[in-house]
Amino acid sequence: MAALPLPLPRGHRIERVAVVVPAHDEEAHLGQSLRALQRSADALHSARPDVDLRMTVVLDSCTDGSAAIAAGYVAADPRFSALDVSFRSAGASRAAGVRASGIGLPRRRQSAQRWTQPPWAVRTWVANTDADSRVPEHWLVRQLEFAEAGADAVLGSVEPDPNGMDPELLRRWRERHPFHEDHPHIYGANFGVRASAYLAAGGFARIRSEEDRILVRNLRSRAFTVTATDSTRVMTSGRTHARAPDGFGTYLRSLGQLLPPPAG
Repeated sequence: MAALPLPLPRGHRIERVAVVVPAHDEEAHLGQSLRALQRSADALHSARPDVDLRMTVVLDSCTDGSAAIAAGYVAADPRFSALDVSFRSAGASRAAGVRASGIGLPRRRQSAQRWTQPPWAVRTWVANTDADSRVPEHWLVRQLEFAEAGADAVLGSVEPDPNGMDPELLRRWRERHPFHEDHPHIYGANFGVRASAYLAAGGFARIRSEEDRILVRNLRSRAFTVTATDSTRVMTSGRTHARAPDGFGTYLRSLGQLLPPPAG
């Protein structure tokens, strides 16, 4: 039996960052999401001008104004690019975005048997968020701090946007999700991974939901270092009409079903 790959030694410097944002009909949120990413990219450039950064918006089967919003950012900021796909799958969209960033496994099994990782993979970081989420300004800087301290993956926390959300539902969510370091949660809206670890673990599964959980499970099974933190908290939509089965919206809806009926 082949030996499992081990985590990298501490201090491996990141030279390249690829950000992936899957979007399916997110015109109500996408502009704010990309603006927040832009601020985080600017902060990274100020702190680490040596790091090459690219951000890819994966437009999956969009029928609204999402493509036009993304196109505006692509035209104004060369760090952005957009990719049109027709998967209706968060996992497939994330995998396509990572591959479009130049990070990908061979498509043919026969080729994969002879394939070795490119040397730059250990110095490349893949940051993931969602089109209905807003990252904090220090998001990318902090992820690289964790990466260069030895983390192969960083699991950030999220907080539902209280705007338009039932206050009792928000209270119930916070009661079940206290904010602290080393939390047990996995959110695709706030997840970073070293490219070499991503490739060794097989990448994102091309499924409609829980692709983040499967990847983290594979990383842990291969003894990679996975760090959970609340220091990069992302604000995400508090909607309860889910875009992905078993996703965050589905979970919020299940919490909502536990609420007592309104008085009167």
